[in-house]
Amino acid sequence: MYKIMTPGPTQVLENVRRARSLECTNPDLDADFVEFYKETCKLISSLLHTKNETLILDGEGILGLEAACASLTEPGDKALVLDNGIYGKGFADFVSIYQGIPEIYHADYEHTLDVNALAKFLEAHHDFKYATVVHCDTPSGMLNDISRICPLLKQYGILTVVDSVSAMFGELVDADAFQIDLLCGGSQKAVSAPPGLAFVVISDAAKKAIKDRKAPIASFYANLKLFENYYQDKWFPYTMPISDIYGLRAALDNIAADCEILKRHFIIADSTRKTLQAAGLKLHQKSGFSNTVTVFDVPKNVRTEWVLDKMKQEYSIMLAGSFDELAGKVIRIGHMGTNATVSNMIETFKALDHVLRQLGVQLHVPMDEYFLKMINQSSALS
Repeated sequence: MYKIMTPGPTQVLENVRRARSLECTNPDLDADFVEFYKETCKLISSLLHTKNETLILDGEGILGLEAACASLTEPGDKALVLDNGIYGKGFADFVSIYQGIPEIYHADYEHTLDVNALAKFLEAHHDFKYATVVHCDTPSGMLNDISRICPLLKQYGILTVVDSVSAMFGELVDADAFQIDLLCGGSQKAVSAPPGLAFVVISDAAKKAIKDRKAPIASFYANLKLFENYYQDKWFPYTMPISDIYGLRAALDNIAADCEILKRHFIIADSTRKTLQAAGLKLHQKSGFSNTVTVFDVPKNVRTEWVLDKMKQEYSIMLAGSFDELAGKVIRIGHMGTNATVSNMIETFKALDHVLRQLGVQLHVPMDEYFLKMINQSSALS
């Protein structure tokens, strides 16, 4: 078995695996399960600092993104797609699929989204029903400041759709304070449950927009409106994946009990970046560094697959490359959720140090030792 140090899916703790093996009831008929589902949704809302309703959907994290766009978009609706990463531009496909008109706001892929530049753009261009923004663009590790972006959009009455699948619970997400209308998450990133579930937090403004639309939603599975009366009617639009939700609940309980989860993610991410730079490796971005994933450029005369294969074959550790325009150019280390421990990172850096040196890369420091030094310094300061 590999130690999964990828930016999702992540390692899954034993109590989550055990929860998934609990005896199943019939989720279509058992009112107790409806209560369990409702309580789990309320726990997600609480952890994300919102009074808005959460819905858990039976599909990997991308289902939440599509469901948000499917449920909001009517033919001819204009949507602003904020694009400074591969997943950012991908939202345009969902808008188009449901016959909306995406307007892509292109920005620098090496820097976090410039909120001041966006503000100037919006002064003259703000006729949009909703806007999409990626909190953490996993392929590049880019982090965007949704605490400023979303309130700015709301000044113009633009509904906000946020993909925080790869950021939430490793980065602060205060859905109410940030004025997020549709907030999308997934089970397999910092939540640290297996892949298979998405969840969407829905504001009253988003519910009204969905309810008031004239055209029917052109989807069944990605239709958030179908859940409108699920609790009152004790009825789900499709059979809920009960074992997956049992596991998700256990993972969420782990998060609720981890009082220093955000601090831990920050210290490990900061120490990871400092270690890579001290070793002479180049971080891919110039700003917008995420606390859940670090991305560095593949050294000259080295191929991505050489590093990834050696890490797996010789050390049983799985890192990730990337895709699209970053294919073959970068390596990604996922330090999110249960991956984000000092012992996991020391083991990863020790193996990566050996692999890179075997491939002829001249490193300036032993990476595992330097990482521990950075951790100790952070602990002394905290």
